[in-house]
Amino acid sequence: MLYDQRSSLSRYAYGLLASSRTNFSAAAAEQAIGVSHGAFLDAAERLQRRNALVNLRKGFYVVVPPRYSSWGAPPPDYYIDDLMRHEGHAYYVGLLMAGEMNGATHQAVMEYQVVTDARIPRIDAGGNRIIFFYRKDMQAVASGIEERMTRAGRMMVSSAALTALDILRYKRRSGGIDHKATVLVELAERIDPLQLADLSAKFEKPVVQRLGYMLEHLGLQALTTRMHEVLRKRGAFRWVELLPWMARPENSLFGFEPLERNSRWRVIARRMLDPDEV
Repeated sequence: MLYDQRSSLSRYAYGLLASSRTNFSAAAAEQAIGVSHGAFLDAAERLQRRNALVNLRKGFYVVVPPRYSSWGAPPPDYYIDDLMRHEGHAYYVGLLMAGEMNGATHQAVMEYQVVTDARIPRIDAGGNRIIFFYRKDMQAVASGIEERMTRAGRMMVSSAALTALDILRYKRRSGGIDHKATVLVELAERIDPLQLADLSAKFEKPVVQRLGYMLEHLGLQALTTRMHEVLRKRGAFRWVELLPWMARPENSLFGFEPLERNSRWRVIARRMLDPDEV
């Protein structure tokens, strides 16, 4: 798409929308409309004040379709793949957001959760908050990353198996233990036990232990046989707390005594799982 120097940034932006694109780089816009970087920034600022444009990262802009002007930005699935390509990092939409996309819809997810190989600060885009989680070895879990089509292209999403492991790995942003249990129940039909076992070899042993314990206590033993074999082949594994905070010395006065010491997974549980009915 070519523009002469008299073409405005707004015409360029809405021309992109007409061709089903919602984002662009500053460099591409400057070249297309033939303006200096300073002139581009002035024009972009005017559009941002009108809630017609949002700058998510340095040099990366998203056009706001009129139906999302009150939100301040379109939903992240409109641009997340292009954003991560612009940043130059592998990624996948994961954790509870991926859980929702894989059928765990019992509760609404309040933030867009993305796993990537860089430490990226959160992005607030209108009414949306994008939270990034760091994983150094993205290639190690490639078998659990799936391409999904979106309203504006595509994006990468964790499979049900990878999602199950991630909500135990990134536990502080995945809700309480009962919420995790509810998500696991909802994901169960979509979890491939072979893929779960393969991916388990790429995760920390305590993550695998806690997940295996939870799945079995939720009546999902069919998912854990091969997973446990993989864990055993990795060598000895230590006892871990299902909820480490319950075992802290400062909480001893509350009487969180062990209810179970599960020798199969070497997990100490100080309370029962109580998932929501689904």
